Amino acid sequence: MPFDPRTQPLTPIQARVLATLMEKSRTVPDSYPLTLNGVVAGCNQKSGRDPVMQLTDAEAQEALDALRQRTLSVEIGGNRATRFEHNFPRGAGVPDQSAVLLSLLMLRGPQTAGELRINAERWHRFADISSVEGFLNELAERSDEKGGPLVVLLPRAPGAREPRWAHLLCGPVDVASLAAAPAGGEGGTGGLAGRVAALEAEVAELRGVVRQLCQELGIAAPQPPVSPPGQD
Repeated sequence: MPFDPRTQPLTPIQARVLATLMEKSRTVPDSYPLTLNGVVAGCNQKSGRDPVMQLTDAEAQEALDALRQRTLSVEIGGNRATRFEHNFPRGAGVPDQSAVLLSLLMLRGPQTAGELRINAERWHRFADISSVEGFLNELAERSDEKGGPLVVLLPRAPGAREPRWAHLLCGPVDVASLAAAPAGGEGGTGGLAGRVAALEAEVAELRGVVRQLCQELGIAAPQPPVSPPGQD
């Protein structure tokens, strides 16, 4: 039977670890599957994460073990280090496009369909917002036989132009509290902040890949450029 969050919800840490595996499989495929260090670094990013977490190796390992028991992740033994990959689409019984949207909701919190489409650009290019909404509606209307709904549409927040979606992988959510939480407007400063955060996350990921490659090759990693005075 597919994963059912109503009877075995994920903890916030498990959701962060799972979503990080799903993100890195698409954004940095050259360094995927991830080592434990890679998992922890991805979970603790400060950009593209809401909320920001500070997980320890032990917490991440415990979450990986729990995900593996639910067939949502896989452990791969290697000559140098054990690596981990996700098995979410098969374990949860959802298509890849739906898995992308769920991962973004786990990483970044509630978002509108438009925000999800923008944030998914490096993972999967949806044709339009209607396509995103189609997959979200399927997740919201998921039958009991398949494990029940995996997302919920929140009431429109005061001053917001569009309602946001939230995931249900960690169990039921407080719809009223989430709906009242501040949200960035599409196309305004919120949209710009999202794009900046995505670019910062991409740079951080690429630096991590370079560091890992340098370590494996036994050479010194290049240092990031120093900002000119007055441009911190």
